[in-house]
Amino acid sequence: METINLLMQGFAVALTPESIMFAIVGSILGTLIGALPGLGPANGVAILIPLAFSLGLSPTSSLILLTSVYAGAMYGGRISSILLNIPGDEPAMMTCLDGYPMALKGRAAEALAISAIASFIGSFIATIGLVILAPILAKFALKFGPAEYFALFALAFATLGGITGKNQFKTLMAAALGLMIASVGIDLSTGVQRYTFNTLELFEGVDFIIAIVGLFAISELLFFIERHAGDGLKQVAINRLQLTMKDIIKVLPTSIRGALLGFVAGVLPGAGASLGSFISYTLEKKIVGDKGEFGNGDPRGVAAPEAGNNGAASGALVPMLTLGVPGSGTTAVLLAMLISLNITPGPMLFQQNADLVWGVIAALFVGNLVLLLLNIPMVGIFVKLLSVPPKYLMPVVTLVASVGIYSVSHSALDLYFMVAFGGLGYVLRKIDIPLVPVILGMLLGPEMEKSLRHALVLSDGEWSALFNSGLSIGLWTVALLGLILPMVVGPIIRAKMNQSKTRAKAKAELGL
Repeated sequence: METINLLMQGFAVALTPESIMFAIVGSILGTLIGALPGLGPANGVAILIPLAFSLGLSPTSSLILLTSVYAGAMYGGRISSILLNIPGDEPAMMTCLDGYPMALKGRAAEALAISAIASFIGSFIATIGLVILAPILAKFALKFGPAEYFALFALAFATLGGITGKNQFKTLMAAALGLMIASVGIDLSTGVQRYTFNTLELFEGVDFIIAIVGLFAISELLFFIERHAGDGLKQVAINRLQLTMKDIIKVLPTSIRGALLGFVAGVLPGAGASLGSFISYTLEKKIVGDKGEFGNGDPRGVAAPEAGNNGAASGALVPMLTLGVPGSGTTAVLLAMLISLNITPGPMLFQQNADLVWGVIAALFVGNLVLLLLNIPMVGIFVKLLSVPPKYLMPVVTLVASVGIYSVSHSALDLYFMVAFGGLGYVLRKIDIPLVPVILGMLLGPEMEKSLRHALVLSDGEWSALFNSGLSIGLWTVALLGLILPMVVGPIIRAKMNQSKTRAKAKAELGL
């Protein structure tokens, strides 16, 4: 009952004209960003964070805007998957398998509509799961001491690569780089300068908002220049929508199953939206069996992965809000936003900032409804964006990022730092080192160091204190499994995902 009352209070915040406006704006921008191959939700949120600061938005409005962008980008990823056979982001990869064959059969409009409905169901069910699970997990997390929090941060780094991660060693290298950058500045405990080189601007450390924009947005611009991707992409023509109630009822069970699986994948460390999408599709294919036409344009093959990846997107907010540990790359960027607003995510968030957190959760319900209403009648407008040459779009993205960064501090040095991080991001991506662990290392590094110091002070320097409780041992065990499992299970899952994608491409080329 208490949770329902708090949610009603959240709706009182989310249903104000200002909040609804930011939910609509965020949903539109997110869908546009998600529709463009290569950008993805993490890039979209990273680009708009400085803009939120420069506009002087309140913490609640900022988070409503950015979570709506996040949800919208997850919706938008399906558009390029269906019309171009190019996933807007990695979780949308499985949508290509049946979405593109449906488009080739002249049912592109139906595929887009079914995927929008499935995305709505996935997000809606997962948000209900967030409402139920988040307060329970927050209360449980209050039992955590400094040793348990240190183990939790170690778990976050151990599972960063996810089950589908290609190289755990490179992931840990990226996390170590992030931790090194986080150590720059004046040590608050001792007052000693660390790696500042007597540069005044580095006394307060490296601003992770600048790092995020540089690593994501500027590195993407450099890749764009390298590819010479100046022209728009050729897409499948969209027919007139002829979706019946029978078609919707047919995909409802699929969408519900995908939503539940996706939510679990989002909450679990190391799983994520890509795995949620893959599991949802694979399970649905087994349930339907010979009755289905999976790989040849089955609507259920479109609904399952979309419900799965959107369910995982909302599920990833659970550990971020309750534990301060992001469940995905995009939630890592949202975590940076919270920290920049001097709001500490974790179990105390639900007590100290109840209006904010419940307002954002309620706004997710509103944003999902807005996205559904936008994505069916207005999908043609979003599709038009795919035909616009990127040589016109990318400079606009860069301009928005640069203006946003400069407007926060009015320092040209921040722009130089942004470009430097962009160059670093470009190099790291070239050698297949992921960027998210770098960001997470920068975000969690200070708190991880604080927890370690606190635990050692309480134990009088005994390192065994890190393993004294059953809870900490459990967290260390899961962390160890998070390191080992991707090496064993990862290659198998990636091989199956690639096989499915290859078969779908071959069928598409043959016109089957």
